[in-house]
Amino acid sequence: MNNTVKIGLIQSICSDDKDINLQVATANIKKAASKGAQIVCLQELFSTKYFCEIEDHRNFELAETIPGPTTHLLSDVSNETGTVIIASLFEKRTTGIYHNTTAVLDSDGKYLGMYRKNHIPDDPGFCEKFYFTPGDTGYKVFPTKYGKIGVLICWDQWFPEAARITSLMGAEILFYPTAIGWELDTPDEVNNEQYEAWQTMQRSHAIANGIHVVAVNRVGTEGITKFWGGSFVANPFGTVLYKASHENEEIHVQEIDLSQTSKYRSIWPFLRDRRIDTYKPILKRFIDSSEYI
Repeated sequence: MNNTVKIGLIQSICSDDKDINLQVATANIKKAASKGAQIVCLQELFSTKYFCEIEDHRNFELAETIPGPTTHLLSDVSNETGTVIIASLFEKRTTGIYHNTTAVLDSDGKYLGMYRKNHIPDDPGFCEKFYFTPGDTGYKVFPTKYGKIGVLICWDQWFPEAARITSLMGAEILFYPTAIGWELDTPDEVNNEQYEAWQTMQRSHAIANGIHVVAVNRVGTEGITKFWGGSFVANPFGTVLYKASHENEEIHVQEIDLSQTSKYRSIWPFLRDRRIDTYKPILKRFIDSSEYI
């Protein structure tokens, strides 16, 4: 039985023109498919510039329904190329309710469903709480032609609970569409420390859960932020199999072996040794010493 899957990562620069971004994305998906990609992951909010840098009510006009125009377009591309597509979009659920949402299309173009981002940041240049309602889909696993995939989104990367739950639901690969970068006036030493923390955190999800992790970030300067690229793939013990540059647009196809999950989970049986009877306190916001004896 063949347990290998070829993953396409598309790291790109976005323009102000949504139609051009969609044309570029579809062309890049086809290029990745021509290199053998079976699952293609696009970066977070790939069809627009990262509008969350500022609070501007006009940006709500960028949102769309899911399923909707972009998922219909990508469904055709998926069916044409035989690829699973992971597409992060600005979802208009109804007037006044918007989400940061990723749609998943199977290799025949079938819409499999969506995951709405649970953890919403609010930092200088990342004003996402202004735009996005926290997700209510729960964590999701999508049974695609090439395996069961879990999808989380950007800020979700920093929370081990999200990765753990998605893994326990049967995900064989964990994908993180992302838009994260450095502030232009931040010293290189700080920038490098931030990137290393970002990558290390996700590699730890791979190790703790014994699955491959794929992070796909954007590049280019938008406003006060230089997106740091650095998209990567880690194996189930955190080894980096591929890392993109911090500067360039890249289309990369990485073959992974899903049987490694069985190998690493048997050698390092973290899931076996979980003491779930001791974890109830994690549901608290903070644990006062008097509450937990």
